[in-house]
Amino acid sequence: MRADIHPVYPPAKITCACGSIIETRSTRGSFHTEICSSCHPFFTGKFKLMDTAGQVERFRKKYAAKTPAAPKT
Repeated sequence: MRADIHPVYPPAKITCACGSIIETRSTRGSFHTEICSSCHPFFTGKFKLMDTAGQVERFRKKYAAKTPAAPKT
């Protein structure tokens, strides 16, 4: 293999807006993010259903009135 063809890969710190700091290595260097696995709703379980178009309410209204079908005998 040829020498000196690989990029520099120094230690880096990734800082989230929530205050979480992740230490890793990166060719980019240290940088800041707005969201990480410590504060993302998917990973924390604090997911809120965003219903901006009313789709969930329409679905609930549509299927709330229906009764299950009677079994055939």
